[in-house]
Amino acid sequence: MIYRFLTSRLPDASSRRLVMITGARQTGKTTLARAIYPNLRYISLDEVETRLQLRQLPTRAWANTAGPAILDEAQKEPSIFEKVKFAYDQEELDFSVLLGSSQITMLKKVRETLAGRVFIYELWPLLLSELTGGSAPQPPLLDRLLTAREKADEILTEEAPVLLGEEARHQAEWLEYALAWGSMPGLLPLNQADRRDWLRSYTNTYLERDLADLARLDDLLPFRRFLQLAALRSGQLLSYADLARDTAVSPTTARNYLHYLTLSYQAFLLQPWFGNQTKRLVKSPKLYWIDIGLCRQQTGNWGKANGPLWETFVVGECYKWVKTMRPDTHIWFYRAHGGLEVDILLESEHGMWGIEVKASRQAGRGQTRSLRRLGKQMGDQWRGGLLVYQGEQIIRLEENIWAVPAGRLFG
Repeated sequence: MIYRFLTSRLPDASSRRLVMITGARQTGKTTLARAIYPNLRYISLDEVETRLQLRQLPTRAWANTAGPAILDEAQKEPSIFEKVKFAYDQEELDFSVLLGSSQITMLKKVRETLAGRVFIYELWPLLLSELTGGSAPQPPLLDRLLTAREKADEILTEEAPVLLGEEARHQAEWLEYALAWGSMPGLLPLNQADRRDWLRSYTNTYLERDLADLARLDDLLPFRRFLQLAALRSGQLLSYADLARDTAVSPTTARNYLHYLTLSYQAFLLQPWFGNQTKRLVKSPKLYWIDIGLCRQQTGNWGKANGPLWETFVVGECYKWVKTMRPDTHIWFYRAHGGLEVDILLESEHGMWGIEVKASRQAGRGQTRSLRRLGKQMGDQWRGGLLVYQGEQIIRLEENIWAVPAGRLFG
């Protein structure tokens, strides 16, 4: 079984906690919860009969009948939230885990009934470091950068410039896999033909089940078209007007559609950094698909990971790691109207890191101008800049600016 880094943040079942784990469908929430909490009763609310039984269960009987449990697809039976709250407040229930793939439904019920009582965690598609590490992964180099007080030169000088032998082959194979298929756990045991079928079926299931939890759409065709057009724009500045025009829907409908995508963990919006500067900065967010395999399925692009796909992958890995393990770290992009643009800006407690994403296999000083300018603007906050590329060697390009292969940064 692949180790999930979120495991280290989840509370022990002996503590007095209500735990909620959300995330996209099929990211492994059920597998993770049942592995970590094997002594808890498992109750799936996917089944109509189970929902009916729990709906009819008296509130005062919850603790003795359901008891400490893993409640899967909890959003499908809203009545259980009040019953869990009552049992917890009466100190008849100390621990339970709620799982769900519909962020809007789950969080709405939490705000209404479990506010201040529940600890919320998100499980994303597999990280590259989880794929390469298997049952015993190590935190990636990215985490060392985010947690260190030192600057780039002090940290990266200690790293081996290249990997050799089996280690290099292993990392290259998993990077190639992730770029080709994404990182949904259900794909791992399948062959190539079955992986495409799985991704196609995932989209259909998403439309039929998850979307039904979020919205009542009489006609799915416009939303299907919107899915494809949004995926084609992964890595671009978001324009609701353009999306609405190309999908032939109103701007309000386009906003609602995108809201559904983000609430169901299919896509995310990367916000621009504002800081306290007076110069004009771009205010529109950038749209990214969270999983490159699902993005490929929507666009039909099964070729080499080009610029937009490569950027989607790199930004997605940064985003997933920050959300999973470093929730106090902020992730943005930087773009000023004067032309300065940096793909990723990470702010940890120790300072700022800038990341430029390049799909080339070569790296040189000619590609460092944006990072150099950004470093000067950030002043003492600046820890360093990274040029993440498709090569194989960690290279110092200039003071505190390094070229780092994606496999080394995330694997």
